[in-house]
Amino acid sequence: MRKLTTTCAVLAFSAMAVSAEEIAPNAVEFDEYGSVETSLTGKPGDPENGALVMKTKSIGNCISCHEVTALKDAPFHGEIGPMLDGAGDRWSEAELRGLVTNAKKTFPGTMMPAYYKTTGFVRPGNAFTGKAAEEPLPPLLTAQQIEDVVAFLMTQTEE
Repeated sequence: MRKLTTTCAVLAFSAMAVSAEEIAPNAVEFDEYGSVETSLTGKPGDPENGALVMKTKSIGNCISCHEVTALKDAPFHGEIGPMLDGAGDRWSEAELRGLVTNAKKTFPGTMMPAYYKTTGFVRPGNAFTGKAAEEPLPPLLTAQQIEDVVAFLMTQTEE
């Protein structure tokens, strides 16, 4: 009986480890409309960290293109992208995950960068060297940062 209990516990922990494994950028599965149903990390996002990612220029810098009233303490909100107030009402969690991961899967002509992409770029530069970068490049955001931004955006409702 003790052996059966131990075996069940090991299997349960193994299943949790597999489900909590991070999805690599080239393994993300988009549906036909660009949504990503599966969490990239298997862990819930942290809305507070998502807000930090969105307003920090050296990380996500989302507010350079989007206005977000909840982040009004950060200066210089942009107007190129849509206002993100009410984003949690307008889009599902899967749609938001897809948009932040690679918005070009939903809106092919968008100027929004693909935050979780490592290959398939058109002429990326190698910092300020004047030379072309070699692929694969690191993603702009980590899988957890994507989940954090999605968690923050889900809190942005009209109510």
